[in-house]
Amino acid sequence: MDFAWLEVTTLAERPDRMPLTAAFDDPTVAPFLYQDPVSAALFAELVGRHPQYTLLAVERDGERAAAMVCTLPFTAGGALPPGGYDAVLLAAAADTLAGRTGADVSALFATVRPDLRGRGVSGHLLGLARRNAARLGHAALFAPVRPTRKHLHPQLPLERYVARRRPDGTADDPWLRVHERAGGRFVAVAPHSMTITAELARWREWTGLPFDRPGPVAVAGALSPVLCDPERDVATYVEANAWYRHDL
Repeated sequence: MDFAWLEVTTLAERPDRMPLTAAFDDPTVAPFLYQDPVSAALFAELVGRHPQYTLLAVERDGERAAAMVCTLPFTAGGALPPGGYDAVLLAAAADTLAGRTGADVSALFATVRPDLRGRGVSGHLLGLARRNAARLGHAALFAPVRPTRKHLHPQLPLERYVARRRPDGTADDPWLRVHERAGGRFVAVAPHSMTITAELARWREWTGLPFDRPGPVAVAGALSPVLCDPERDVATYVEANAWYRHDL
């Protein structure tokens, strides 16, 4: 597939394009997913500290932002952390504060402008992210992958969801399939990759649901139910992701 219509650079190569990273607001993303406190505190700052690890695709005709993949160096410490996405951010922050660059690298965020989806852009950018990680001296690219359609099966354990296959043997989930086609392989589940805890009033605002009964609540966009505790006026969402490894 020809992607000559895209120009892909790192933010280190084109720091003037940093403002374009804010152009990917997706109205289809559930509002509560932006409320992860670890991500809110660290993600933007770390991307700014490590611009050579973020790839931004821009349409050559018009300089419109088309897609982005953010990776970050971190120290795994011998095993991939069960904390997944949040754990990578915390490890990357610790490395940055210590003045070092982690020996490992993880992809953390990937997005394609809605009108460009279905054209192979995500796979193209993932391939370039693999090459960029290798260029930066890493032997493997990790990713705590958030499956695209897991929210349609919130009660299904992630291990079983990852194992779902199409008749041709490829992954049933589109984003898992992109990773596998690019050379990634499933390694383990990150059982608490993202945790969001908030008062019930906030959850009602985010979801439009009553959150008035104890127990699990099915929420649109959530990969698993949100646990509601009216007695303590709090609800918690714990999201599992799938660790993939790309040997480079």
